[in-house]
Formats: sequence, structure tokens, C-alpha cells
Amino acid sequence: MDPLHTQHGIPESEAAAEARRLIDAWAAQPVLHHPTSFRDDTEPPAFGPTPPVKQEDRRIVPAWAAGIAVASIGVGAGITGIGCGAWLALQGLASVSLAGVLMVTLPFAGLAMAATAIGGAISKARAAVTKNVFEGPVTHHTEIHNNSTTRGAFFARTRNEIR
Repeated sequence: MDPLHTQHGIPESEAAAEARRLIDAWAAQPVLHHPTSFRDDTEPPAFGPTPPVKQEDRRIVPAWAAGIAVASIGVGAGITGIGCGAWLALQGLASVSLAGVLMVTLPFAGLAMAATAIGGAISKARAAVTKNVFEGPVTHHTEIHNNSTTRGAFFARTRNEIR
């Protein structure tokens, strides 16, 4: 059974004539062109008194959303800068050797040693020679008065007063 040459109720010559009539009717209709853009080919004047044309402000994104987007870009750039700085610092720390650490800390250790020596010399120079001799009885008197109060049941608070 051949579907292209099988008759479905009308003879093949009538089907061909009806198809030709439909195609001719469609081809006789005018083609409607809808322009999708417009180009003005006239040359604009080099100078002149023409005032600027007001452009309507038709934003798609609200102002608050644009502000949040700009702020998030700024925060992302800042975090990226901090991350790059941390990466550089950690790369520097990863390549630290004992000799490098000693060379960097040597001036600080020298300054600390000099400051300690100078401080010790000043302390010795300022120390006065005194002899305190106390004559007489020495008494030591200590009294302890403990007042303890507890308030509350579940979250108890104890207050101790020692005089």
C-alpha cells in the first residue's frame, strides 16, 4: 500500500487541482513586511541651535536593586583583594627558612638586648643605698568577718562579704 498514491475519497487529479488552487490563492496575497529597525541616513549638522531631545527614563531594574548589585560587586572585589593579600602572605611564609627568620629578627633582638642593658644600667645607677632598721615589737592582727547570703532556688546567687 503506497500512501502517496492512495486515493482518500477524491480522485488524484481533483486533489492536485485543489492543491494548485490553494497554493495560487496563498501566493496572490500581498507579503506584509514588518520592519524591525529604522535607520535615519540623513547627515546630522556639525553645529546648530537644535536643543537636546528628552530621553524617557525607562529602567528595567529598580534603583535599590542596582545599588545592591553595585555594593555586592564592591564587596566581592574587596574580599578578592583580601584573599590575594592573604595568599601572598602565606606564600611568603611557606618559603621561610631558618636563616631568613634569623636575619629578619636579628635587628629586633639586638635592639631588645641593648634596651635591656641600658635599663639595667639605669636601674643600678638609681638604686640608693639605704638601711632600714626597725626596732620594736611587730604585731600582726587579722580579723575575718564572713557574711554569706544565698538567694534564689534554681539560679541561686551567693554573696560573700569578707571584711
